Amino acid sequence: MEPTVVIGVDSSTQSTKALAVRVDTGEVLARARSPHTVSEGGRRETDPEVWWQALRTTLEALSPHPASAISIGGQQHGLVTLDASGKALRPALLWNDVRSAPQAEALVARFGAKHWAERFGSVPGASFTVAKWAWLRENEPAVAAATAGVRLPHDFLTERLTGQAVTDRGDVSGTGWWASDTETYDNAVLTTVGLDEALLPRVLAPGEPAGTTLPGLPLPPGIPVASGTGDNAAAALGLGLTPGRAALSLGTSGTVYTPSTNRPTDPTGTVAGFAGAHGGWLPLACTLNCTQAVDKIAGLLSLTREAVEPNRTITLLPFLDGERTPNLPLASGTLTGLRHDTTPGQILQAAYDGATYTLLTALDLVLAVDDRPSDEPLLLIGGGARGTAWRQTVRRLSGRAVQIPDADDLVALGAAAQAAALLTGETPTDIAVRWGTSAGPVYDPIERDETTLESLRAALTTT
Repeated sequence: MEPTVVIGVDSSTQSTKALAVRVDTGEVLARARSPHTVSEGGRRETDPEVWWQALRTTLEALSPHPASAISIGGQQHGLVTLDASGKALRPALLWNDVRSAPQAEALVARFGAKHWAERFGSVPGASFTVAKWAWLRENEPAVAAATAGVRLPHDFLTERLTGQAVTDRGDVSGTGWWASDTETYDNAVLTTVGLDEALLPRVLAPGEPAGTTLPGLPLPPGIPVASGTGDNAAAALGLGLTPGRAALSLGTSGTVYTPSTNRPTDPTGTVAGFAGAHGGWLPLACTLNCTQAVDKIAGLLSLTREAVEPNRTITLLPFLDGERTPNLPLASGTLTGLRHDTTPGQILQAAYDGATYTLLTALDLVLAVDDRPSDEPLLLIGGGARGTAWRQTVRRLSGRAVQIPDADDLVALGAAAQAAALLTGETPTDIAVRWGTSAGPVYDPIERDETTLESLRAALTTT
């Protein structure tokens, strides 16, 4: 008998990746990837049709492995505005487009940080979709007026597959207009930003299917499509995370998160209280500047990304695109402590230190949501997790053991687990545990570098 196969998709900032996965074993039978085009400069935008064509390309590449179900994981927060026919009215505003910082500040001032935290679980920053919609209404009112549908990136792709305007609680919890205390859209915020709830998708419950595939796709027609979710929630599913086990993702952005049973309500905004695709909560802290910022510093110095040298005098805060944690959307990079004998490798190590520091400072706050400190190894995922310099920096600044899962493409694997759950009746978390997705080498803890940590604390207080 041919094995039952599902497809999991990761539609990220830079590319679409898709996996054909065996439901019984979790074996990845085939992979496909198609790149995206992202604008440069002060704008971070992509035409949603780029995502759709990239998805079709990857699905065609996987067609030798007929799928029985599919699910889409996607980049969070992006604003997609559609006309009545479902066509995008303008390029999507991506999560890392920070032009909406003034609108985010105005929304926080309008309702108060405490209200945002208690009602929505998160205090919105420039990344949040609600701030992007407010920016659009102020700067492109004609587009806003013509909008017949507002979607997140993964919603857009799910709708193209099924014809259904739906989303999930994990991704919608990052919009700023879905109240996590009642799990409903919030009329007060929608009224403030001039957005009609009728333009928004229906929010699916965990495990509820989005629909079935339409004819004319590079997929069998009529197969079930799972709800999908945002990339971090999908990666949590892909790792089979349970409360107290933290993941630190080193990608274009950096994130640290763990599932929780308590609903997060941090009025400082450091911990975003996202809902989990598994049904609980996913407290998360995110930085805008991670691997991309460090790679930029390496490029400026004409170094490879591993060409670091020990550093005790230089402090570098690589906030090249502003920053989200801490909330400094208009910040730029800061470099101090240069001497005549400073080497390029020391500066590069300082970039790693600065990018890692803000994630680690949020780790205890994320774990504190359930008051569940953990001595388990940190799970390092994302592109940076494969780098020795990243791994050593996290160990040195955290003082904790780290584990590198052998499995990669965890967002797509999480989506595949969602798709498989539609067929087996298991939870996606149980499926991921059965697949053994978090297995991988463990690196023992080393002594914390308190000198570097103190220098970074001091630099951050003067930023």
